[in-house]
Amino acid sequence: MKRIESLTNQWVKETKKLHKKKYRDIMNQYILEGEHSVQEALENKGLIDCVITTDNGLVKYESIISRISEAQLIVVTEGILKQLSELPTPQEIIAIMKKSEETAEFGEKILVLDHVQDPGNVGTMIRTADAAGFDQVVLSEGCVDVYQSKVQRALQGSQFHVSVKTNVVLNDWLEQAKKRDILTVATALDDTAMSFKDLNITESIAIIMGNEGQGVSQEVLSQVDKKVYIPMKGQAESLNVAVAAGIVMFHF
Repeated sequence: MKRIESLTNQWVKETKKLHKKKYRDIMNQYILEGEHSVQEALENKGLIDCVITTDNGLVKYESIISRISEAQLIVVTEGILKQLSELPTPQEIIAIMKKSEETAEFGEKILVLDHVQDPGNVGTMIRTADAAGFDQVVLSEGCVDVYQSKVQRALQGSQFHVSVKTNVVLNDWLEQAKKRDILTVATALDDTAMSFKDLNITESIAIIMGNEGQGVSQEVLSQVDKKVYIPMKGQAESLNVAVAAGIVMFHF
């Protein structure tokens, strides 16, 4: 067990850099906050580098701490923990994680995100994909960094249950998906779109959701097999992208 009590400690300075994507990429690490998320990482063999807690946390989170080695445990002051957290009132347990290797090429039921940039939406959609039984989420180039803290908090551990591919060139990915007989379906509002309820369900399907403001890009729409919309009874102009994704994923 290592104990750190100085805010100017070099390790503290280096670890704080993980708040920025540039350093997450360089260090191949990210910060995971909160009891539930750290518990999920342990139960699903997430790549934990170390667990950070306080003296109070040693008692409060004993069931978690008992499952890691002494070498993985770092005890800090409450002041240091607040420096490492991005929450105003953090839970007293944080894990420094190694990024997972993206091994799966194609799943059976896939959620594809085209330039979705809101961290809460991305985290919620991955979590919903997990709940709906989808086995893969693909994020295009231009999507928010999945290792950003707001995304990780919204995920609530679902990143350990589904395969997540990032920085994907969608044009190339769609070509490969078609070769594997994966039905590609994008949400769209145009005359060629059909109600998602009228689409026959297939074994392998990829549901493509677009950017919050622009929707799925025209370039991607030109490549997909089917375009669908969600019929709405009320007068709302549109649905939040995460809500729309949940409706469509649970249907399939």
